Parts: sequence; C-alpha cells; structure tokens
Amino acid sequence: MSKSQIILLGAPGSGKGTQAAKIVELGYSHISTGDLLRAEIVKKSDLGNRISSIINNGKLVDDVTVLELLKVNCDLDKASYIFDGFPRNIEQAKALDEIVLQGSPIVAVYLDVSIKELVSRIVNRRTCEKCKDIYNLINKPPKNDGFCDTCGGQLILRKDDNEETVTSRMDVFEDSINPILGYYEQRGVLKRVDASINPLKTFEQIKNIIVD
Repeated sequence: MSKSQIILLGAPGSGKGTQAAKIVELGYSHISTGDLLRAEIVKKSDLGNRISSIINNGKLVDDVTVLELLKVNCDLDKASYIFDGFPRNIEQAKALDEIVLQGSPIVAVYLDVSIKELVSRIVNRRTCEKCKDIYNLINKPPKNDGFCDTCGGQLILRKDDNEETVTSRMDVFEDSINPILGYYEQRGVLKRVDASINPLKTFEQIKNIIVD
C-alpha cells in the first residue's frame, strides 16, 4: 500500500463520507477536524481547554489552533491518514503542507461531480428523523414513501436542502475549491475521480490510485 497521506476533496453530496469509510478498510485512519476538536476537549489537555474556551466564547476555532490539533494527533511516521474537511481554502492547504505534512508524500483525491448533479442529489435527499439513515428519492428511494426501511421513522427534508439554497452553497464551494485544486495540480499530486457514478465504481478508481 502507498504510504501517501490522502487529502479527500469534494463538494457536499459528492460522497466523501461513503468513500472515506471504504478507504479506512484499506488501513487508513480517518481524520475529521470536528471529531478531533471534540476529543481534545474531552481529554481536558491544555490545547483542549484552549479550544473549549474559544468555543464557549462563541468564536470559530482559528486555523492556527486546528493545525496544532492536527500536528498533535497525527503520527505520519506510523500511520497513513485521510484528511477530510480540511483544507477548506488555499491558505489552509499551504499551511497544512508546511506545518503538519512537512514533506510527507500526499495524494489529493477530488470527487468530481457536476454542480447540476450535486443539486439534484441534495434536494432529493431525505433523512430518517429517528435513526438518521439517508435516502435519495432518485437512486435510493425508501420502500414505503416517506418512511425509513430500517426503523419506520419519518423521512424529512432539511430546511436548507431546497434548490435555491443548495445552488448558492455550491457557488461558494466552487469559489473556494478551484484555487485548492489548482494548488495541488501544480504540485502534481491531484487525482480527479468520477463521483457521478455508482459509489463502488468510484471507490475502484480511488483504490487504483492509492494502492500500489
């Protein structure tokens, strides 16, 4: 297996969560900054207490603190990681390289899906209010309209998953992702995979990239 660290990039609805779970099965560790923040607070370390103070004061955790969190929790000599949800902008991408990765080999995997397809996926997404299972009215509909196959709970549409709001979110995403893709492309580490197809076929593309 390649020892490259994986930077997993993709828009909301592109299937990052699904693909990250499959990559973990290949021996990678999944790094979610949100999970790390919560875990560090529970540890009550000096860093955790600092993070807790920032959040309790109603502020967003700054990039410097997030990068320190990643550095403390990632042993690049002993493990290969999937960085998911970070970087979100070009400044974070450069800082991640300089402060955390420090020359470690990486591959940036971009789940490529058209904006039109992403909007369709999200506006047709339904979530069970009880068990949180996710359905899609187009390619993964429930057996009984409006109800979860697993627990029978009611399926709901999130208020912000309407077409106008989703389209606006995608415009913002495109503005932030394009410089990041350009950065990794210039470094020769960007790999685009077709994420508009069956998730298993998407994973086969990723597997071919990251496994020798």
